[in-house]
Amino acid sequence: MASLAILNRSYWQQWFRVAKTSQNIATLNPRQIYIVPTRWGVLYAVMLILLLVGSINYSLSLGYYVTFLLASLGNMAMLQTWRNLVHLKIAVLHAKPVFAGDTAQVLTHISDSKSRARYAIAAQLEENMAVAYDIASDATQAVILPLNTLQRGWLALPRLTLYTEFPLSLFHAWAYVDSPLQVLVYPKPSDNPTAPPQSADVLNSGNSQIHRGDDDFDGHKTYQVGDAPSRIDWKASSRGIGLYSKQYSGNAAASLWIDWAFTNSLAFEARISQMTKWVLDAQAAQQTYGLILPNLTLTPNNSEAHYHQALTALALLQP
Repeated sequence: MASLAILNRSYWQQWFRVAKTSQNIATLNPRQIYIVPTRWGVLYAVMLILLLVGSINYSLSLGYYVTFLLASLGNMAMLQTWRNLVHLKIAVLHAKPVFAGDTAQVLTHISDSKSRARYAIAAQLEENMAVAYDIASDATQAVILPLNTLQRGWLALPRLTLYTEFPLSLFHAWAYVDSPLQVLVYPKPSDNPTAPPQSADVLNSGNSQIHRGDDDFDGHKTYQVGDAPSRIDWKASSRGIGLYSKQYSGNAAASLWIDWAFTNSLAFEARISQMTKWVLDAQAAQQTYGLILPNLTLTPNNSEAHYHQALTALALLQP
């Protein structure tokens, strides 16, 4: 088993020096840059050895000249490949939440700090697709890194690899960057088109049947994030008594309650997936909806903030 672990790539990666982000920025110092010959570099070295052997065997002065000229070229290529990567600054900024199975887009900034242009700098998050950019002297390049997602919840950002083979592809230089950034992954919505059971705009323990509409003024409530600006009582706020929203009563349609109890017949993850589907449908229909989970109840709303709050609660729900 130990011998199999040694053959695993991740086993060796743990021993590499890794650039750590400080205040969200990491700088690649010389000791964190690794460089090895590519397969073209190995063939180049074999060619130089054959040229040297032939020159020695036949006492060819021109052969010595060509051999050492090409060797110097290879040596300069190795230096330039290393210089193309060293002292780069990397800032891993953020990624918007996505649904499980979708590809997250991680925004990263790569900057030159030594007043020299960098060419063909590639970046990759472990097994995800690599992207490559040129970076102008003293400039910052915005790089969008794709990240595949599988499960809901917080996804820790995998190790970021930067590498280059510029200018002659004879050498491969690379460095690793670790970032504490996490990506929020929403649950994958169910394919089941069944609508949730209809319920009145009332909590299970209450008995009020008043629907909120836009007809008659019906008092104030404490302002909540997502309330329409047109309903905020600015006069009350200017008097320094707090921020309140106006409430109106009328013939508004009853709010939809998306209740955990509606999915009793399903497995745990299937229940979350089905409720996610209901949240998406209600938001798309611009319907006011509330969410009832074992550990949380969200009052009815249809704002963008309420939508993300509901999906976040479903993403982080534990058995």
